[in-house]
Amino acid sequence: RRFAFRYRSFCVLRSIGRCYPKMLRAASSNVVRRAALGASRGVPACHGSHVLSFHSSSRREEEASETAPAAPASKGGLFGTGLSEWFALPIGITAAVPIIKFDWYVVNEETQLAAVFIAFCVALYSQGGDAIYKSLDESAQTILKEHHEAEDKVIAALEQKLEFLQANKGQVEHFEAINALREDAYKNLNAAGAVKPQHDFKVQVEKMLNMIAAEEASNTEKAKTTLMEAATADVTSQFSSTKALKKAALDSAIDSIKGGAGGSDPVKDAFVKFFQAKAADAKKSTDDSEEKAAKAALIAKLNGVAKNEGFFFEFDAAGAPKMKV
Repeated sequence: RRFAFRYRSFCVLRSIGRCYPKMLRAASSNVVRRAALGASRGVPACHGSHVLSFHSSSRREEEASETAPAAPASKGGLFGTGLSEWFALPIGITAAVPIIKFDWYVVNEETQLAAVFIAFCVALYSQGGDAIYKSLDESAQTILKEHHEAEDKVIAALEQKLEFLQANKGQVEHFEAINALREDAYKNLNAAGAVKPQHDFKVQVEKMLNMIAAEEASNTEKAKTTLMEAATADVTSQFSSTKALKKAALDSAIDSIKGGAGGSDPVKDAFVKFFQAKAADAKKSTDDSEEKAAKAALIAKLNGVAKNEGFFFEFDAAGAPKMKV
């Protein structure tokens, strides 16, 4: 009986030793998690609002709060009992003494590794948590700033486009006014087009008349010059060859110098006789070749000008104008 009791006790302890490590691990992880939550109350936490504010979509906290089920209220503290988490330390030490004493839980390399890992996590959280938070928060702020700058550029571009569209609201009215001005301009051009050929024809006729008058004046001056040269040569030859004419001219000049009444001027009479003889010869002559040649030269000159300048008319051989269009 005694052996059977001992054997049963040994089996129970062995089963407890097999199951207790799992229970201890769960309890220790829960204790560490509670302690971490309690310690985090004094350290600024990296709140998730930074990440949510960076999201491009709008936040729907009100909708989420309406649809999400309400979480059950927790008393907090040790295992949700409301007691301070520091009670876990004496409870753990009190429970660890018999557990280790009776070999219900063997402290092996897994325990040591878990203890080292927990110590590392606690040290990292307590010593470097703030630095890690600041680094992540700085990166988040930088990304958020860049995102806001990009949004500002997009907003500015959209505002500029909106201003452009608003400025072009009256574009239809502007085109209507332009079309109205174009129609008026075409009407004025048509009216001017009906009058312009007449004006151009008038300018061309005036130019031809001025050219004809200039040619006639030029021919008249040439004829006068030629006639005077011939008269001067004839009178000079007469007075040079006749002594009586020389004596008469000299006497007339002396009398004029003395202030006498004097008679007729022999030089003047000689010029008058020459012109009268030329006029009589011109009336008797029937040769008009010079006039025809001068007329042909004038017509050729006028037609050359009309052709070069694109006149509406030209002259035929008889000197009569004829229209080209």
